[in-house]
Amino acid sequence: MVCPECDGQITSDVEHGETTYSECGLVVDEDMIDRGPEWRAFGDRERVERSRVGAPTTELRHDNGLSTMIGWRDKDTHGNQLSSEKRKQIQRLRTWDKRFATKNAQERNLKHAFGEIDRMASALVIPKSCRETVGVIYRRAVEHELLPGRSIEGMSTASLYAAARQHGTPRTLVEFETVSRVKKVRIQRAYRYLSQELGLQLEPADPLQYVSQFASALDVSGEAEQLTRELVEAAKAEAIHSGQSLASIAAAALYAAARLSNEQITQDQYFTKPLS
Repeated sequence: MVCPECDGQITSDVEHGETTYSECGLVVDEDMIDRGPEWRAFGDRERVERSRVGAPTTELRHDNGLSTMIGWRDKDTHGNQLSSEKRKQIQRLRTWDKRFATKNAQERNLKHAFGEIDRMASALVIPKSCRETVGVIYRRAVEHELLPGRSIEGMSTASLYAAARQHGTPRTLVEFETVSRVKKVRIQRAYRYLSQELGLQLEPADPLQYVSQFASALDVSGEAEQLTRELVEAAKAEAIHSGQSLASIAAAALYAAARLSNEQITQDQYFTKPLS
């Protein structure tokens, strides 16, 4: 479009919401609709999290969170209750929607495994970032066909254990055994197989990573926790922790620090908490 008065070209002023001619400034249209978001984002991750068009993608869904599902509320768009005939129809649609959510055996495997991972991660209070890493590890295991002959529960628990170590928030195998449906030995075997086949670069855990967790579980004082860290650092300097259970080193140091701080903590308390 060309202005009939100045022959200027039309321009859009997004900041002011106006359409004008560049030469004479004649306003052709005003109060333009801003179809962009009302928020600002300073990165791809922040942009995805603030998006209003749906839930952010996640590795903990077999379809990466891109599918939809029929809600459980039997109400229409106005909030009115549906008739009995409509409720039966919606229930049938929900059934078919669940059936078509997974197209093959691999997706059914992922759906079941991610459900187990979410349950165990919630019980162990695993952070969200670590859970996403679990999803990546388990997907790699499925893509490399490491699941045949092994249980989904064992491999999903091993993936969670590996991710916790990668993020520097390790848990003891006893803790995983308490929330998993498999025994500790099977978790160990699955973890060794997983790390070997996928080439996971996992550095040895630091016994200091267990101190805060154990101190919180036994409710010891800050003085005892600080002394525990000093004892662990001394053990590391003397290489006493080499070849030993790192969780046991941290637990022993905490017990010694509590005794030195005149706090009444018995060894029996260590067996009532997931410290071994």
